[in-house]
Amino acid sequence: MGFDKEASSSSSRLDAAAPLLPQHGGAGGHLSSQPKTFANVFIAVVGSGVLGLPYTFSRTGWAAGTLLLLAVAALTFHCMMLLVAARRRIADEHPKIASFGDLGHAVYGAPGRHAVDAMLVLSQASFCIGYLIFISNTMAHLYPIGADSPASPLLTAKALFIWAMLPFQLGLNSIKTLTLLAPLSIFADVVDLGAMGVVLGQDASIWLANKPPVFAFAGPAEILYGLGVAVYAFEGIGMILPLEAEAADKRRFGATLALSMAFIAIMYGLFGVMGYLAFGAATRDIITTNLGTGWLSVLVQLGLCINLFFTMPVMMNPVYEVAERLLCGKRYAWWLRWILVVVVGLLAMLVPNFADFLSLVGSSVCVVLGFVLPAAFHLKVFGAEIGWAALVADVAVIVIGVALAVSGTWTSLVQIFSSSSNV
Repeated sequence: MGFDKEASSSSSRLDAAAPLLPQHGGAGGHLSSQPKTFANVFIAVVGSGVLGLPYTFSRTGWAAGTLLLLAVAALTFHCMMLLVAARRRIADEHPKIASFGDLGHAVYGAPGRHAVDAMLVLSQASFCIGYLIFISNTMAHLYPIGADSPASPLLTAKALFIWAMLPFQLGLNSIKTLTLLAPLSIFADVVDLGAMGVVLGQDASIWLANKPPVFAFAGPAEILYGLGVAVYAFEGIGMILPLEAEAADKRRFGATLALSMAFIAIMYGLFGVMGYLAFGAATRDIITTNLGTGWLSVLVQLGLCINLFFTMPVMMNPVYEVAERLLCGKRYAWWLRWILVVVVGLLAMLVPNFADFLSLVGSSVCVVLGFVLPAAFHLKVFGAEIGWAALVADVAVIVIGVALAVSGTWTSLVQIFSSSSNV
């Protein structure tokens, strides 16, 4: 989400600053026990995308949404283990692979690193756009301001809140070293879990009182839409190699990862189903805005907004690292950071719906990053020794991933433009 911890690009500087993860490979480093590995996977995966799941279930149906989550969780786990297997296979030849980008460079050279970096930058920037959409939509719901029908999307109530945030974000994003802000990522996950508990409790009480009509399955277009949101919700593959490197018992890392992913999938499914059952067709794109303006609901929403506000500079750091490396010779450039923050803010103003944006990012960037690249790397590393079953599996993941990326992106863009024309 810091709800999303994919800030581990090919830069060792970023890896060393990753929350909860001690530097690996150094003398005196402490490796993670299985419970800590379980917790680290949970923190790396669970994010703000969960808040769009109830609305997504209202589009796909509760049964289809649940099946999608389980399928995406299984495929995400499979592709995470492909990366682990690829690194282990070439560990003797390339002992210093510390990140997804490093693996891309080891397997495909500079193009491999560039491909991973490009996808990570797009995903990080997209997550920050999602943060601003969530914060501004939530604040506009709690404190309506501006005209009912503004002449420009840059003057809506949501946009006015983003404009108000930009000066502060420009200052925060100008900080060279964000180590002091990193602990907020951990605190954000604690608040996120607390918010989910409050929402689930209110969902249950509302459902018991009202029980609105719901449906189980929708059409293919809605399934593609839900697939994008589900992929977004499970995006965390950028942190898997650092997490595996820190595991004390690497032989049991796969089992621990599987257990964590299964737990997250069940939690996501319960959250999505209960939110949809409680509000039915009236489920909003951000489920917390369905909860009214009671003090507990307002406190939860404001807490989420504050955490995302301070997490945004941490999540933008990989974007700056790549941009400054390519355009400024690795030199710090405040003006480039300011331009990128403004661009992210403008894009957030133009996207009308939080869940629509999650679907777009999940269908495009996250599918390529989470499915296509891991399968391509695994196929390249193992080559002729891979065996027919694994060969067919890797090729199938690549082909299906590309097809889903194209079709899902198109479906999400159509939905976003349709929503924009109706605003």
